[in-house]
Amino acid sequence: MLRRRSTDLTGDGGGDGTPLLAVERLEVDFPTADGVVHAVRGVDLELRSGEVLGIVGESGSGKSVTAMATMGLLPRSARIRGSVRYRGHELLRRSEKQLMGYRGKSIAMIFQDPMTSLNPVYSVGWQIAEAIRAHQDVSKEEATRRAVELLRKVGIPNPEERVASYPHEFSGGMRQRVVIAIAIANDPDVILADEPTTALDVTVQAQVLEALGAALHTTHAALLLITHDLGVIAGLADRVVVMYAGRPVEVGTVDDIFYAPAMPYTLGLLGSLPRVDTDGSERLRPIPGAPPSMLGDLRGCPFAPRCPIAEDRCRAVEPELAAVAGEHAGHLAACHLAERVRASGTPLFAATSADTDGDGDGDGGDRRP
Repeated sequence: MLRRRSTDLTGDGGGDGTPLLAVERLEVDFPTADGVVHAVRGVDLELRSGEVLGIVGESGSGKSVTAMATMGLLPRSARIRGSVRYRGHELLRRSEKQLMGYRGKSIAMIFQDPMTSLNPVYSVGWQIAEAIRAHQDVSKEEATRRAVELLRKVGIPNPEERVASYPHEFSGGMRQRVVIAIAIANDPDVILADEPTTALDVTVQAQVLEALGAALHTTHAALLLITHDLGVIAGLADRVVVMYAGRPVEVGTVDDIFYAPAMPYTLGLLGSLPRVDTDGSERLRPIPGAPPSMLGDLRGCPFAPRCPIAEDRCRAVEPELAAVAGEHAGHLAACHLAERVRASGTPLFAATSADTDGDGDGDGGDRRP
């Protein structure tokens, strides 16, 4: 697994301490026939030069909507409040024409499905060259030469020949590498990657991550990485934001999140994944229940109905993000019981109760291979 750590997390975007990308109090609502869906409920993020910020959480937690709002790609029906600033310049209130000057040049995005990102009737080289010529005054020949270089950087074999190929002639992993090439074509400061390795097998996923790592090394860009895969986060991110019910519920370094989690939901995510450092006999610990409906207003902590240690105050008052005592000042958790959770460090959720040993008692028996 690719392991990347920023060499300087104190870097900034404007030379005066201003982050490259700053999201403050971001809220996104979607009116529907059943009511208003509160998809994002007050997100605060900062991304600095050379940093990789990972965002994790279940489907529907608001991860992709946050990224789409940052790029101005949500439908007009969306109601967006808050602030999104790039190098100190507000983006939310800019026109579509103004935003086009930022997209692909200053801020690029890698979408989840490369087949829907690429036009099937144009060659991959033409599409990379188009992205270059949209922001740079170069000839078609120069843009095509640059496309070949980019394909080589992201690991496409025989780029001089494959530059004339069409998307359907590439595998899923190769298409995703083409999308990465388009994203870095203009050396952006910020790359937003929304589930870039979804539906890829482990080997191809590793290749795509290597291509993404090479792209970051080439451009020195900051990366906002959205994924369900905590293994990817552990191998690539510097800081992590755990989202639930439209808002961050824990923020910290990779070590904070993986070794000293302070939010029951984070513990649940970690416990529900198989581990490579065990003998395989330990059962997974899924989180019971389902995320709450985002229609209407939520009361109390949205995770309380699924939390095994929830108290009355958890059901009555939604906790705010607050500092967690520990080694890093930037470790925050939205939990009334954060200190207790961090101090215990023990699994909160029961292991799967399915009878896997065949003896009918459901206790797991000998469980040896």
